[in-house]
Amino acid sequence: MNRMWAITEREMRKFFRSPVLMVMSMMLPLVQLVILGNAFGGKITGARVAVVDHDHGPESVRVKEAFDAVAANIRTFNTITYTDEVAAREDVRTGRIDAAVIIPSQFSRRVYAKDAPAIALVVDNSDQFMSGSLEGEMQLLVNALNQPVIPDRIVKGVALDIVELYPYVEYMKYLLSGSIALAMYISVMIGGGMLYIDDKARGVHEGYLVTPITKLELVMGLNIAGAAKAVLSGICITVIGSLMAGLGTFFNLKADLLLLLLILGTSIAFNGMMFLMMVRVEDPLVPRAIFGVLNTLLFFPAGSIYPISAFPPWLRAIAIVDPFTYAIHGFKAILLKDGGFAAIQGDLLFLYVFGIGTLLLATPLFKRTL
Repeated sequence: MNRMWAITEREMRKFFRSPVLMVMSMMLPLVQLVILGNAFGGKITGARVAVVDHDHGPESVRVKEAFDAVAANIRTFNTITYTDEVAAREDVRTGRIDAAVIIPSQFSRRVYAKDAPAIALVVDNSDQFMSGSLEGEMQLLVNALNQPVIPDRIVKGVALDIVELYPYVEYMKYLLSGSIALAMYISVMIGGGMLYIDDKARGVHEGYLVTPITKLELVMGLNIAGAAKAVLSGICITVIGSLMAGLGTFFNLKADLLLLLLILGTSIAFNGMMFLMMVRVEDPLVPRAIFGVLNTLLFFPAGSIYPISAFPPWLRAIAIVDPFTYAIHGFKAILLKDGGFAAIQGDLLFLYVFGIGTLLLATPLFKRTL
């Protein structure tokens, strides 16, 4: 045990002597949280929408007044008056404006006659987010215009009452769980995988071989140090990220204990996975070459940015065996929902079994000889 702890102490001392390495291992997740959280989490504002009015009747004026109300209040879009429909369509195609509304001639007459009145919305659907937001906003306006001036005393239609279990979840809060997992992965990749291969290339492991250290002690010492680094990164990002995102869950002692269990399980799973992948690698360039590939392959299919239910079957298959999936689900269940132990017990079981299982597989593969 003393020999194992000596290896762990040596790895931790080396890690703490490089503050730049410590900071950089946490910088990417924090930058990602701030940039993506604000870039993807906001609503569309200030879009440019052309209005071509061929009718000039009272109902077209009513439509344009509704547009002005949107521009003055929620500011989703601002309208620009066009007289040429062809020019408006061309400007949408070339990106000078974001959409164009065409009010046809005889529109007011058709409204009064109830003869299928319609207005056209021309959008650039190469940008699905922009076009979807504008289409949704225009549909709400059309629904409002279709409401009768004097509503019926008896409601005849079917209504949908939406009950939201939680307060509004901003995208930065949604992204925080993935940022915590990513910080721990980077810490394991840099402080575990890359340093492990670098030490092997420098001959540090060759020095271990002339000591009475057993294979199990050497493997456990290296992995305890790697897991400890990941735990420190996870705790730091959880605290800093929660403060940045405005989450107060970590002020709850029960939630803190569950988060600590998740962080520990995630660190064991990531470290075991990385050690299994690197145990027979000799070239120091290999972990650097596969860093981006592993990041893309493990981080994005785990539901960190987009729900897993939207993935094709082959991508869902990756998510099922990906430890990122269970780590992110667990962090969301505690940080966003305060779901308690029942919400994360499956995640904890997978992470601990996966981490211990990969370590058991990696130990026989570790070479005790040169």
